[in-house]
Amino acid sequence: MDGPWVPKGILVCLLVALLPCAMLQSLASGARDRIQLREEARRMFYHAYDNYMQYAFPHDELKPLSRTYTDSLAELGNLNHEHLPEHYNGTALTLVESLSSLAILGNATEFVKAVLWLGENLSFDVDVRVNLFECNIRLLGGLISAHLLAIEFFEGLIPGGYKNQLLHLADDLGQRLLPAFETPTGIPYAWINLKYGVMMDETLETSTSGCGTLILEMGALSRLTRNSKYEDAALKALRKLWSMRSSLDLMGTTLNVATGTWIQHSSGIGAGVDSFYEYLLKAHILFGGQEYWDMFRQAYVAVQQYFRHGPWYHEADMRTGRATYWQLTSLQAFWPSVQVLIGDVVAANATHREFVSVWEKHGVIPERYLLDIGSIHPTESYYPLRPELAESTLYLYQATKDPWYLDVGEKLLTSLNNLTRVDGGYASIRDVTTMELEDHQHSYFLSEMRIQSYWTDVNKDLW
Repeated sequence: MDGPWVPKGILVCLLVALLPCAMLQSLASGARDRIQLREEARRMFYHAYDNYMQYAFPHDELKPLSRTYTDSLAELGNLNHEHLPEHYNGTALTLVESLSSLAILGNATEFVKAVLWLGENLSFDVDVRVNLFECNIRLLGGLISAHLLAIEFFEGLIPGGYKNQLLHLADDLGQRLLPAFETPTGIPYAWINLKYGVMMDETLETSTSGCGTLILEMGALSRLTRNSKYEDAALKALRKLWSMRSSLDLMGTTLNVATGTWIQHSSGIGAGVDSFYEYLLKAHILFGGQEYWDMFRQAYVAVQQYFRHGPWYHEADMRTGRATYWQLTSLQAFWPSVQVLIGDVVAANATHREFVSVWEKHGVIPERYLLDIGSIHPTESYYPLRPELAESTLYLYQATKDPWYLDVGEKLLTSLNNLTRVDGGYASIRDVTTMELEDHQHSYFLSEMRIQSYWTDVNKDLW
């Protein structure tokens, strides 16, 4: 487990930290506009956060239209709402995901209060079946990131000193997730009960992103606890998954965890696969070593060869490379940020501008967009406050310092305020064609979308 490591929770800062000071100093012009945008992003965060704390805490997520709550951890990734628990009362999911944002915004009082409450009250010994992927990136990732921020910046502010409360919670959660990896292939089940482990007759189907997006959190947990079992399990699964690639170095979308065979052979860079590519590169950045880079490099070359069509990316059959579906999913908007990290800024810019054009046309990005006919998918027309376009905007701005990306950031903020802000928070959009709202404020909205926007405008003052 040798090699450099930096916390995932502040990965958005990585490029900023590497930029020469002279480049940052060249941003003097337009400072007032940037400060105004920064403060608007701050106000938006607190509008979402304060409403959650008033109407939903300690439950999982806020229902902003009705100003009530939902204990939604069991529903994440569970499209058919199967095996929902009867007596589950939430794990303060939104608060956990908000911790890093509170720290970056400089709210030491609220951060310390949250750490103390979580350390005294949060327990994962609950009878709830959760999606391994969602629980890993949201709860485990949120706890680990906040732990690192606590020991770095807030230890002296916590009454009695910081006693690794968040790390203890993360360790407990990690142990509860490990039984999911007990399969013939080492590829984990997609679902696990936090109290009882893998359920009888649990589904054997998982997605590439579901089993290939675990190494950052599990690797970090191993290094912080000095217990290799978490990283070992995630890396074994990742290596097995990589061994299943086709002769074209392409992956499928869904697979069987017991047999290690593909179920769905068509894939792209969107839903079901997206973060697999992201985590390969970021694992190389965070942990060092050649293995992750070699995997990513081969995968990236294959994506550019078989999925790319001009600035767009379609789906293709992993066995033949032939195009299958000419469509984009909103999750694909993360791709330019990955390209920036490897220096492929020209390609990143081209794809990012196409996503921006879709945003400008519809006000937001619909979940699925049909490229061949240039229209929104008839049944997947929703917008669940996704942050990926904001992330790519941030990375491209940091790489180029082109003020056009600040303009894009302002457009994103304006659209969110005009279309999704309500008195009780920020609501998802049920149908982009009608702008009908849905009574759901996703927890990641406070940890990803808000802080991406804030960083785009504030970074020059902090570095």
